[in-house]
This record gives sequence, structure tokens and C-alpha cells, in this order.
Amino acid sequence: MRYGFVVPFGDAADLADLAVLGEQHEWDAVFGWEALWGVSAWVALTAAACRTERIRLGTLLTPVSRWRPWDLATTVRTLDTVSNGRAILGAGLGALHDGWTAFETDDGRAARVRRLTECLDIYAGLMKGQPFAYDGVEYQVRPTDFMLPAPPVQQPHPPVWLVGAYVPGREKQPSLERAAKWEGLLPQRGDKPPGDDRKAESPERLAEIVDLVRGYREAAGLPWAGYDVVKEADSFGNFTAQTTNDKTAWAGAGATWWVESWWDLEGGPEGFAEMRRRITSGPPR
Repeated sequence: MRYGFVVPFGDAADLADLAVLGEQHEWDAVFGWEALWGVSAWVALTAAACRTERIRLGTLLTPVSRWRPWDLATTVRTLDTVSNGRAILGAGLGALHDGWTAFETDDGRAARVRRLTECLDIYAGLMKGQPFAYDGVEYQVRPTDFMLPAPPVQQPHPPVWLVGAYVPGREKQPSLERAAKWEGLLPQRGDKPPGDDRKAESPERLAEIVDLVRGYREAAGLPWAGYDVVKEADSFGNFTAQTTNDKTAWAGAGATWWVESWWDLEGGPEGFAEMRRRITSGPPR
């Protein structure tokens, strides 16, 4: 099991400072998050890359459906190069909220899924190098030899951890099948009652999801070795609800990463002090 943490607030310099602190205290990764209007997660992570050597740098998460694929590929490749191969793209549709809809209208889940799928296809295709062409519903790409960048350090591309939502009782699980095609799974349950966002997660449920994803990868001829399964948790506060904090149980269910998400911390000096205290205490092994 490897351990990371999400920085829930602060500017780019703050994330870079906390990344340095995390590296000093043996954390394996630090994550930012994307806002339409606010701090650029990728600029902040690049600042962190310039001040660290080992800790991995990623997003939890990037709402891929609102990116142009070539812009996303350019941004992630740049971070991967600056960090010498430490970039992670945490990807999903993104949760609709006022911070999004204040600027952009939503044209429906089906359109967002289509854009996410095509965007990631192009992301991977561009990273492999030219010639590359793509003819999708949302995006079209033709080969080019114009001032091409060097390939990313991580081959064939920086890993994509994709949200996969599991709905019990449903014969087909398209969200999990999409996630199985990439390098990692951000598991999400799709059976929460309305208004209940904290229904307790369990290792048994995670193992059920992992078995399905493993089956999808096997059917696609993809190896299971090296595939990441991310458990998002909160060992210090009360943001997440789970039946146990026993890391052995979660690892046995298939989790390879434990990512601390401290979204209930309030911004300001006290919140920063508590976040620094938690990072300084080291990963909750």
C-alpha cells in the first residue's frame, strides 16, 4: 500500500510547501484538484515538482469532459517531464456544482461521457507519437509534424486513474469497464440513497468491485499486475465513512493506494496548521 494526501485549499505556493513537507515525512504522493475559477492544480503541481525529487504529483480529480484533449495531453506531459516521471492524471466526469455551472452549462451525462472517452483516447494517442489521427464525434485529429514535443518520461503515457462507479444489481457496469482500460481505478458506489453521501464503505464491497474490474481487464487482454486501486479515506477526521481503517483489510480487498482526503478542514491559519500536523505525522501505516 502506498499513501498520498489531497490538499483541499491554498494557493500554488502552499501546495508546493506541503509537497516538500510530505516528501520529508515519507508520503508517496500529493494531489491537487481542479476548479474552473481558482488555483490551477497543474501550475501548483509543477511548482511542487521543481522543489521535490521523489513524491508523486497528481489530481483528484480532473473533470476530463471539459478539457480539449490536446491541451490536457500538453499539460500532463509538461508536468511529467519537469518532475522526471512523477505525474498522475486522476480523471472523471466531475461533480456538477455551482463552481462549474456558474460558467458552463451541462449538456447531459451522455455527452460528458462521450467527451471523456474521446479525450482520453486522444491523450494516449498523442503521447505515443506521430503519425496519429482520430475521427470521433466530439473531436477530430490529423497527423502533424509541427514542432513536436519530446515524449513523456512515463511510457506509454503518465498513468490515468479513472473513476469507476459500481451500481449493484446492474448486469452491465460501463463505468467500471471504462476504468479497466486505463492504469488505475478510483472506485465509487452508485447506490447511495439520496442525501446519503457518507454511506459506509467496506473492504468486502471494494473486493466485489475489484473482481469486476479484473474481469474486464482480462477480457480485454490487459495485465492485472501494476494496476492501481485507490482507497480515498480520512484517518484524521470525519469526511469519509468506512467500516474499518484497517489497512490490511483494504489491501486484501485490492487497494494499492490509500489517499487521505481532508475536505472537511476549513481554510485559514488553523486549517493549515492542522493539515501540516497531519502531514508531519506521516502516512497512517
